[in-house]
Amino acid sequence: MMNRTERMFEDACSIYAEHGVDVKEALRKLDSATIGIHAWQGDDVVGFENTGHALTGGCQVTGNYPGRARSAEELRLDLDEALAMIPGPNKVVLQGHEVDSMTPGCDRDAFTIENFSGWADWAAARKLGLDLAPAFYSHPKLDHGLSLSHPDAAIRRFWIDHGKACRRIAAEFARRTGVRSVCNFWAPDGFKDTPADRLAPRRRLMESLDEIFADPVDSALVLDAVESKLFGIGTESCTVGSHDFYLTYAAKHNKAICLDMGHFHPTESVADKLSAILVQQGGILLHVSRGVRWDSDHVIVQNDDLLNLGREIAACGTGCIEIGLDYFDATINRVGAWVIGAHNMRKALLRGFLEPVEEIKAAEAAWDLTARLALQEEAKTLPWNAVWDFYCEQHGIPSVSAILARIRDYEKRVQFPRGN
Repeated sequence: MMNRTERMFEDACSIYAEHGVDVKEALRKLDSATIGIHAWQGDDVVGFENTGHALTGGCQVTGNYPGRARSAEELRLDLDEALAMIPGPNKVVLQGHEVDSMTPGCDRDAFTIENFSGWADWAAARKLGLDLAPAFYSHPKLDHGLSLSHPDAAIRRFWIDHGKACRRIAAEFARRTGVRSVCNFWAPDGFKDTPADRLAPRRRLMESLDEIFADPVDSALVLDAVESKLFGIGTESCTVGSHDFYLTYAAKHNKAICLDMGHFHPTESVADKLSAILVQQGGILLHVSRGVRWDSDHVIVQNDDLLNLGREIAACGTGCIEIGLDYFDATINRVGAWVIGAHNMRKALLRGFLEPVEEIKAAEAAWDLTARLALQEEAKTLPWNAVWDFYCEQHGIPSVSAILARIRDYEKRVQFPRGN
């Protein structure tokens, strides 16, 4: 006998079939989409170098909810807890300062796989992919807000070597996990007020990137990506790595372009950019975030921005799109933040895969724009939630009430005793 979830799923399948949608095919597509779970939600982007560096580069984490991970070991423990409540294929994304251990006398420019060996072993044991992004911030050598574009060659050298080191480590992650690693480059370089010269720092950034990427790393192991930003705290007047800079660089050098939903003007649609880029160049890395008035990195919710993104990913296909989460909220339980955001990302994908696209396209092809609008709106009321509940049940994911109970138990047993 079927339980209630199974009965509702069967009814949903029948309803979707009336609109020409194969629900089981949609679920197959959903299970082929990997989501990158960002580790830095768990440590508030602090990292584990234990050098006392302040959080810089325009990054800002608000809140003081107890239980922040203080070490890589604690962060892995929290990730294990979160991943147990997140359905579908996932991987983990690290920042370059979330080291497992520090080598005496060794700084970021000399990191090797040994500094991340615990991460590699952990991911391999769980059959998880592992990505790595260089951390060009929160370090004394981010001088006057500049790293790869700094006029001092010695400072640029430090950051160039850090970028090279991270690509080599990412390649080793891929060898050990069997999953290609994404190495994403975002540098906070910019100016608070109007610079006298914009050309020189952009030329230096270009030359630094050229040297980093000239270091031979197998593209079958590592996907390089470059990420822009409209502005940041302290870089309001000029961001060296602007969207125009990186979109051109990615096209010229066959790199993936990273589109962060918080790194554009609030009225810009990242969803609209996917097809525009993919018809002309190779790949996109998404940083899925929620900006409230600015790049505030709120936990993602099922708003229009996210649903439109899910719809466009479904339309373009996941083959050339890497999906990664990027938000950090210290006002709520950090494990809960991972689970809520990851669920919403996969819900948006599911709703995109379930949309009766052929029916809507047929109306558009007949220039029946009234029907197109009506069908688009009706699609929002179709029983996708019954499909989601079934999907979670098949993956052993409990109900929301059970998830909340598990999070409350975990924070009392594990997180609150950390005393931070």
